[in-house]
Amino acid sequence: MFDLLPEEARLLLNVALMATGQNRFRSAVSILSALEWFRPADPSLDSAKAVLFISMADFGEAVSFIDDVALRRFPGNPMLLALKGMALIRLGRDADAAVPLREAAGQTADPAAAQLARDLIPA
Repeated sequence: MFDLLPEEARLLLNVALMATGQNRFRSAVSILSALEWFRPADPSLDSAKAVLFISMADFGEAVSFIDDVALRRFPGNPMLLALKGMALIRLGRDADAAVPLREAAGQTADPAAAQLARDLIPA
């Protein structure tokens, strides 16, 4: 068995996100599944899975995955909260989306997630 260096894992994660962006969802799922063997405690993997669901327009599944799996493993993770808000907006649930978006927007641990959340907060 071998281990992946952090930069190798980041490269594969980026490849999975590129596949998602090109609507190559099966490839993205395969790459993310393989990465889970090496980095099971990496919140970036759960964020990438949430992005995958959102990209497939499966917004309900994105919310379920974030609530039932991702936020249980990584409570308060700002990117997961921002992605949950995004999925809720796409479901037309702006009032529900405001809660996780405000929580993510107020955190300083991940400035990119906080900015994404601020940009998405419904008016």
